[in-house]
Amino acid sequence: MQLRGTLMLLGAAFFWGTTFVAQMTGMDGLGPFSYAAARYLLGFLSLVTVLIFTRKQRARERQQKNYRRGFSIGLLIGFVLFVASSMQQFAMQYTTAGKAAFITCLYIVFVPLGAKFLGATIRRENWLGAALAIVGLYLLAVDEEFSILLGDKILFVSAFFWTAQILLIDRFAAKVDLLELSAAQIFMTMVLSFAAMFALETPKFPAMINAWFSIFYGGVMSAGVAFTLQNYGQRYAEPAAAAILMSFEAIFGAWAGWLLLGEVMTTREIFGCVLMFVGMVATQWTLIKHSLSTARNTKKEQSQ
Repeated sequence: MQLRGTLMLLGAAFFWGTTFVAQMTGMDGLGPFSYAAARYLLGFLSLVTVLIFTRKQRARERQQKNYRRGFSIGLLIGFVLFVASSMQQFAMQYTTAGKAAFITCLYIVFVPLGAKFLGATIRRENWLGAALAIVGLYLLAVDEEFSILLGDKILFVSAFFWTAQILLIDRFAAKVDLLELSAAQIFMTMVLSFAAMFALETPKFPAMINAWFSIFYGGVMSAGVAFTLQNYGQRYAEPAAAAILMSFEAIFGAWAGWLLLGEVMTTREIFGCVLMFVGMVATQWTLIKHSLSTARNTKKEQSQ
């Protein structure tokens, strides 16, 4: 079960990380809410298809394991997801895919701190990891004239909402129908994105057609597949463990930005990324040591 959860969360991280490129290219001629509306529409339609074909299987599973329906809590999480993803999408007009991926992944520091308010213990490495991540963020986001770009500020704030989304899913993942939860949160995000698009932008449907691949990838693979993988993966992982696995989206995002968009970071920005990644790992060091120790013990038992 743990291996399954790990692979699911890493899969989600891959799709999210590579979707940063789709988010950048998808806004060629489109506003952030227009791109998001089209993206989440495709994500919702893909999930509805899965819901229809798995309805009997899920009904049996709900009865056998006493799962609740996931629609109502999914709508709540969808509101948080809308705020987080909208801030991220808007911010990407003013930053790079690689920087956006790393700043977004500050949730790995915020998740343990947020869990503290839910009764968890804050260890010394959590504070050390937070300090390293903040220094790394400074080097990554603050230029030599000591000014922070608008996109970086918005991404920093959005990380708090991604934290809330992770903690909410952790709270309910073991209790509800996860496909219904995924569909409901994507539906809510889609509806709110369409509302924002018509209120704040002028929809350009030809531009949506031109950006079909970026919309498809961001909708089906990221919104549909990745968020569902996150929901199932978090059923088998603690929130802190899930956060560190999902934070690999930063690596995938920087890699995709370099490979597909030709983005190049300065030495200062690269060092900032390294510090942020070290901080991300440091904040979960006890968990990592425990996992490695468990793996070694299991290997010994199997060899005996």
